[in-house]
Formats: sequence, structure tokens, C-alpha cells
Amino acid sequence: MKKVNIMKSVVGFMVLGAILTGCEKDFLDVEPTSVLSDAAVFSDSTLFENYVINRYVGVRLGNKEGDSNQPGFGRGFEYGMWSSITDESIYNNDDNTWIIQQGGLSPENLGIAGTLWARSYRSIREINYALERINEVGMSDTRTNRLIAELKFIRAFRYLDLIRNYGKVVLIGDRVSQLNDNLQDPFFFDRRPIQEGVDYTVAQLDEAIAGLPSSNSNEYGEGRATKGAAMALKARLLLYAASPLYNDGASNTQKWAEAAAANKAVMDLGTYSLYQGGYDKLFTTEGSNSEYIFARFYNLTALHLALEIANGPNGYGGWGGNVPLQNLVDDYEMADGSTFSWDNPTQAAAPYDNRDPRFYQTILFNGAAYRERNVETFRPGGLDSQDGPSNWNTTKSGYYLRKFLRDDLPIINPWGIAGVQNWIYIRYGEVLLNYAEAQNEAVGPDASVYAAINAIRERAGMPDLPTGLSQSDMRDKIRHERRIELAFEEHRFYDVRRWMIADEIENTPAYGMDVTKNSDGSLTYTRKTALTGKSFQTKHYWLPIPRTEIQASNNQLEQNPGY
Repeated sequence: MKKVNIMKSVVGFMVLGAILTGCEKDFLDVEPTSVLSDAAVFSDSTLFENYVINRYVGVRLGNKEGDSNQPGFGRGFEYGMWSSITDESIYNNDDNTWIIQQGGLSPENLGIAGTLWARSYRSIREINYALERINEVGMSDTRTNRLIAELKFIRAFRYLDLIRNYGKVVLIGDRVSQLNDNLQDPFFFDRRPIQEGVDYTVAQLDEAIAGLPSSNSNEYGEGRATKGAAMALKARLLLYAASPLYNDGASNTQKWAEAAAANKAVMDLGTYSLYQGGYDKLFTTEGSNSEYIFARFYNLTALHLALEIANGPNGYGGWGGNVPLQNLVDDYEMADGSTFSWDNPTQAAAPYDNRDPRFYQTILFNGAAYRERNVETFRPGGLDSQDGPSNWNTTKSGYYLRKFLRDDLPIINPWGIAGVQNWIYIRYGEVLLNYAEAQNEAVGPDASVYAAINAIRERAGMPDLPTGLSQSDMRDKIRHERRIELAFEEHRFYDVRRWMIADEIENTPAYGMDVTKNSDGSLTYTRKTALTGKSFQTKHYWLPIPRTEIQASNNQLEQNPGY
């Protein structure tokens, strides 16, 4: 399929709605050549479609305003990944992540999440502007309806992000704010109950589902929303909405059943399946595969990532960015499905032997084969340790990230030829895990729950789950499987919150591992604290709304509790 450059459209650098609507036409006598007027965009179907395409990435949710290498819907995963504000990893050199890890999150300092609220509503405003004027463009009904459906999908994606981060949201509907609006109108600051936000977003997705194609043809290209993408996004939202955090800590069987049905509907499409070319290759193989549901595709002229240099071991020339924690390493099972234990002398003597295959495809550890040699985090003398030639970015945890990295591309990237990976926002493996969780909570561990989880495990090369599990035992197994299968894919932050276990998980110290090479060549493993001061308070289940937004509303906008 033809790849569409969704990062660099004709109008990609000028289409803030306020620019299009807020300037008098005679403000300047000279027509600028670096921007396009609203009249030009809405009189040319190609320009208008480029405007719509650019809404996928028009508001980047990276680390800071203006990041040039950040994708659209995801977090800033070129440098500080969302995993580095969880118990999956820490970012070696902070990058606005430590303040969240250490419990310092506040309305004045949101770290890596700093501009999420404002950017999301800016994107919603841009989408509403396009919806308001789309009938002026003069396209066929088929093309118009397709673009309307895409815009509603993107708007729903923004609302889902707002809901899962802030809880109650302001529902703007189709309204397009203007410069002459009364910006103190309570309409702009009325945060609605969570369920109302969920219902609105689900309705938007239902409308998008009705208008989106089943697949992206050559005409439309990869990376744009499809019927399956909208169904999967709806299924994810309903899973969240059924979770304890969204129901005052209670379990709601009816909501779990709705979430299970929504995920089952995606499974029943028959469009998607687990990629069988290898768990590691799922994230690094060029082009799409059977597991992709919605993704951001690499394009030569588009903004892309620098995953190799940003996360590669320092001894190889990398910056050692998002370094996995011992907390995650210890949760990888043994290859036979049993639990790893430091109290087992055999396992403790060789802690990286005979583990879940996904461990080796996700994490670089001392002795791991990587590129031209084995990783050396041991001391004294290890090339990837503090004793190595480039020690400013030595891993603080004793590990480096392997998932997403391609060995065939250079770590040092002077010509922009590394970092060509796609980024998968939604994949079929997540849908199976979503279904298993929701179905187990709705009816218990029936055969379909086992089938979904075992399919994931079999693809990974792990044995099936034992039969006869109780609902509680299956819940634990499903949560474990999500932790391992979806590691570093932006799920853990939300999972521990919606399950309401973050006050336990995120108050556990961020552990790492010191490896000492003894004079006889043997190795000694010593657990250490990789980042001090890790802390989580009840208020951190939701992000705070930035203080600047509260002040701009003349204190009409309700802040989340505790901030």
C-alpha cells in the first residue's frame, strides 16, 4: 500500500484554527507566501484533505512544545518514554520524568505530561473547525463522509486521552471557539462526569465506525483510521470505563460485559491476527502486518524517531535513555511458566537463564548478545558500565532497552537512516488481552478467556496457563500477561491506575542491579535502588490540570482533588 506522509502535509505548518478564523483579510496588504488562507484550504479538496490528515499529528504529545521528532497520538518516546513514569523503567537523565516518579507532580509542574490538556483541546478545536466548514469544499458525498468519520475518530482519540488522564472532561461538542467569544463563559469550563465523557466518546466512535472503510486502499494509504481502528479504540475505552477507578473502586459486571462484547466484535472481524514472525520483529519489520490495527508509519520525509541512539547502551555509542527496572525483570517467568525467585539458589546464580523469551526480546542485560559483542554492565571493567569509555550515560538500573531497536541500523545516526520503526498505537494482541480481562470480570475464566491468553503465550513460546483457575487467580494471570506482553507500549501507567493498585506498585522502590565480576570470573548480583524517592499519593490517580488553565478560567475550571 502507498504510504501517505501524515507528518508533513501542505498545510501542516499553519493550520491553527485561530489563524484561519481570527485575522482580518485586509490586515496586511501583502499576501504571505509561507501560509495558506482559510479560503484557499476550503476551496481546494486536496488542501482540505491534507488539513484533515495533519490532524492525526497536528498536536504532538511529546516532552515539550515544539519537539520535532515526536509522533502524534503517543507520548514522547524518542527520549523520555511514558514507561519511565512507571515501574517499567526510569529515564537515565530525567527528561521531565523524575518529578512524576518521585511524587512531585503538581499543577505548576507536570513533567513529561505538561501540555496534554491544552494540546488536546487545541486539536479538538481544529477538528471542529474542519467539521463546521467541510461542506464548503465541494467534494463527493463518499469523500466527505470518509473525512467526517476520520475527524470524529481523531476527536474521540483526544477525548479518550483526556478521560484516562484527567477523569472528568469539558465536552465542547461541535462548537468552534472564536476570538470574539466570551472566554469566561462557563460552557468552556464545565467538567462533566466521567461516564458522560465516556458516553459521548463512544457515540463519536460509533459514528466514525459507520463512515470509515474496512481497510485503507492505495488511494488513502497507511496510517489513517479504519473501521477496525475505531472499533478497537471504542473497546479500549469501554475496558477503562469498566475498571475500578472509573466506578468508585467497585466492579460493574454490566460494564465489563459491554467491554468484552466490544473487544469480541474486533476479534470477530477476521481482519487481524497475531503476527507469527516473532515478537521482536512485530515492532521492527518495515511495513504493516496482520497485528496492526492503528499505527503511525515511518516515512522518509516525515518526522521519525531516534530510538537506537536514544536508548542504545553507552558502550555502543548510545545515550542509554529508558533503562528497564529490576521490578520488571523479576516479573518475567521462567521458560516453563514458573515464577522466578531470588530465593531459588539455581535461579539466583544465573538470573538471566531460561526466562520467558520476551525477556530477551525486550531487555538488554549483562551478557546479552547485542550487535558485535555481549553487553557488559559488570564492574570492574565492563564496557557498558560506569567503568566504560562513555560513562556519562551509563545505565542507572543495570539494564538497557532492546524492544523496538533494530540491530541492522546504526546507533549513531548522522544521516537520519536509523529510527525508521513504525509506532503501533493499537494492535491485535492488546485486543485479546482486553477481551480476556473484561470477559473474566464479567463471567469468570471461561474457555474463551483461556483461548485469548494462551494465544498470546503460545506466540511468545510460553506454555499455556494451568486449567482450573479461579476468577481471582485468572485476574492475576491476565494482569501479569499485560505487564509482559505490552511492556513499554504506554499501557502500564494507565493499567495500575485503573486497577487502583498504583498506591502499592508506584510506592515500591525503583530497583536496579549491580553486577560485580569477581577475580575468579564469577559474577555477584546485588539489588540496588536505581532512583531514590519514588512516591505515589492518592491524588496521583489523575493528572492535575495545569495551573495556567485554572487561572485562565478565572478559577471556574475545577481542579482534580488533592492539587
